[in-house]
Amino acid sequence: MTSDPIAALATARGTAALAVVRVSGDGAVGVADRCFGKPLDDVPSHTAHVGYFRHPKTEARLDQVVVTVFRAPHSSTGEDVVEITTHGGDLAPALVLDALLAAGARLAEPGEFTQRAFLNGKLDLTQAEAVADLIHASSRQAHRTALAHLRGDYARLLARLRDELLETAALTELELDFSDEDVAFADRGHLADLLARAETTLSDLLGSYRFGRLVRDGVRVAILGRPNAGKSTLLNRLVGYDRAIVSPIAGTTRDEVEAEAEVDGLRLVFVDTAGLRDTSDEIEAEGVRRAEARAETADVVTYVYDVSHGLSEEEHIRLESLRRGSAPVVLVANKRDLAPHAALPGDAFAVSASNPDDDGPARLAQHLASVASGQAGAAEAAQVVTNARHRQHLAAALDAVRRARVVLASGLSGDLLALDLRAALHELGAITGQVTSEDVLSAIFSRFCIGK
Repeated sequence: MTSDPIAALATARGTAALAVVRVSGDGAVGVADRCFGKPLDDVPSHTAHVGYFRHPKTEARLDQVVVTVFRAPHSSTGEDVVEITTHGGDLAPALVLDALLAAGARLAEPGEFTQRAFLNGKLDLTQAEAVADLIHASSRQAHRTALAHLRGDYARLLARLRDELLETAALTELELDFSDEDVAFADRGHLADLLARAETTLSDLLGSYRFGRLVRDGVRVAILGRPNAGKSTLLNRLVGYDRAIVSPIAGTTRDEVEAEAEVDGLRLVFVDTAGLRDTSDEIEAEGVRRAEARAETADVVTYVYDVSHGLSEEEHIRLESLRRGSAPVVLVANKRDLAPHAALPGDAFAVSASNPDDDGPARLAQHLASVASGQAGAAEAAQVVTNARHRQHLAAALDAVRRARVVLASGLSGDLLALDLRAALHELGAITGQVTSEDVLSAIFSRFCIGK
């Protein structure tokens, strides 16, 4: 771990009222002091100071700024931190950053501020990763989940489980030291109950990952159907603006058209596809192939058909094939206004996409969000796993706990039980950062932006 002063722009580039440049590390206050028109060495922590920022070599004034000083360990990184609030735009913060580098700081690596916060014990690894999730959150549900993880709710859940396992593992291993005396320190009944609770908790967390992935990445909804079924019109109604070209000419949509909307806190990514039919047109045929491929990778498939024409035998066959896939299929009976008395399949969702007064598309969007989230959507935000790395360690911990239950129930050797408990502890510790490696940390923090 290094603690040399690092500096970076902490806000996005571009036109804005203000920008913030951060410095952290041993000597951070001194670096800022060499550029500021007022002495900072003796100012108290958590105080702000207005003045002009200068280049340390030329003494040229760069900008009028507000300098805020945070003394270690009471700062975001646990080190001395100085934040310089400049006027916005690209030039002023760039000149201030250049002055800080000339005064002895170096440009921060991606995620280095957050990595130092982790190494200094200000955050655990789940909270550090939640920082990146919060920055990239694109829906209210993603924001809620990332914020719950950043608060430490998720980490505390894992810590409670790990502490219980740790206490029992310690007693179990203590028995091994007294194996010749046939002494039992760990209550086997209590341990059986603990392992049962641990298995339930780990299973629930793993079960939340499907929903967590949708929270983080968005729900991909493929819109399929024959030409002129009204797919493009429906897409435009679902997202609230004219994203796709609508035409009575069959085969207008040949390539995929994507658009997004937030529905009930989830980000839904709708993908309008080419109409499904046999065609000799090579370009349209490629569009059909892509539509079929999109159905295989979608989280939800929406099949749209024209009520006034009904479902053909070919469409029934295609629907059965789609329903054998992994994604749930929602059947949409469009153009209901043209055939208000036509019989509909029991699972069809009736809409009139071209009628601006019809609230069917809005209700359909809510239904799609509900179908995508399933029962996992009711889980507390702190109990939703969004990270693939966490999922891997949780699965390994669950396997270890299940092995321990088998060993305990069969009365096998205590050293096997201790081995499985130790494995579960290792996997849980790897999630929060209590057990980690430099390679893991580098991989995690390299995905952060510079300045965070």
